[in-house]
Amino acid sequence: MPDPSAVKAALQAQEIETPSWGYANSGTRFKVFAQAGVPRDPFEKLADAAQVHAVTGVAPLVSLHIPWDRVDDYAALAAHAADLGVRIGMINSNTFQDDDFKLGSVAHPDPAVRRKAVEHLLDCVDIMDATGSDSLKLWFADGTNYPGQDDIVARQDRLFEALSQIYERLGDDQRMVLEYKLFEPAFYTTDVPDWGTSYAHCLKLGPKAKVVVDTGHHAPGTNIEFIVAFLLREGKLGAFDFNSRFYADDDLMVGAADPFQLFRILHEVAKNGGFDRATGVAFMLDQCHNIEAKIPAMIRSVMNVQEATTKALLVDLPALREAQAAGDVLGAHAVLMDAYDTDVRPMLADLREEMGLGPDPVAAYRATGYAEKIAAERVGGVQAGWGA
Repeated sequence: MPDPSAVKAALQAQEIETPSWGYANSGTRFKVFAQAGVPRDPFEKLADAAQVHAVTGVAPLVSLHIPWDRVDDYAALAAHAADLGVRIGMINSNTFQDDDFKLGSVAHPDPAVRRKAVEHLLDCVDIMDATGSDSLKLWFADGTNYPGQDDIVARQDRLFEALSQIYERLGDDQRMVLEYKLFEPAFYTTDVPDWGTSYAHCLKLGPKAKVVVDTGHHAPGTNIEFIVAFLLREGKLGAFDFNSRFYADDDLMVGAADPFQLFRILHEVAKNGGFDRATGVAFMLDQCHNIEAKIPAMIRSVMNVQEATTKALLVDLPALREAQAAGDVLGAHAVLMDAYDTDVRPMLADLREEMGLGPDPVAAYRATGYAEKIAAERVGGVQAGWGA
């Protein structure tokens, strides 16, 4: 069995990135329910993220979304993050909420609209420079709704032309990660619909371009762990967007719908060296729904990733390989199930206490009184939400 001290060391070194927009008012396309104490600007979002890191010890990174998190002074925002004990993670672009992008952004048939989209992406790289971020995340809503609406191949050409311009702007220590999504808001064709399309573009672009796997962006029954294993083998897995789905892109808390799937994914990460910092794989949450309290939900997702990671690290790899080599199908499966069925909560509670933290992050957060404090203090102004 794996050495428990080595497992704890790996867990203590883990970094889980939380999304700024996950602390704001958000929800389904039907309704956003406002909550008391929601941040009114990116500075307050960082303060909330710092609370998650304070009680978990493994969430020091915060993703920004531009223009939702636009400020006048990004260096000051980064300094504010450092003062809070966190730092700026990925810069997420937004080319899907402007009227000009109704028929697409970087793949739009109008060159003027494409230029506008590229200018936004270049602006995001400038923000990376100012904040110290090393990663630009790209997700495009581009696609078509009707057969014949546009030329499929021409759209791929336009997409690659734009990606190439952004790639050339990146610094030596910066990278771009390209997300894919099966459908929505484009329903006939999506310009980056799957990992193969993202991989093909990233492979052609070069080593500073990698693939993002959002766990909610696949067709039902897709074997996500195979995709993860393949991309790790090719050195092209750039990041995760962790969330849960029951039907489509639900963006529920990770591990809520299928914790066994999360374990299987992280088993492939552990087995193939994906937790090694040198691989550069980012483990980010991408959740935003409309009924759960924001900060406790983020804490719970971090805990769910920690628990699945612990189980993945407890897989007895020598025993697994021995059973696989012997063709012992049930024996190999049993090795995985033994790790998955382990109650890792006592180990994680011990680890947190060794780190000087409370054994239960949710209870530790509630004891701070922070929720009541921000509800009382954040009165007036405009609460942040989708588009702000």
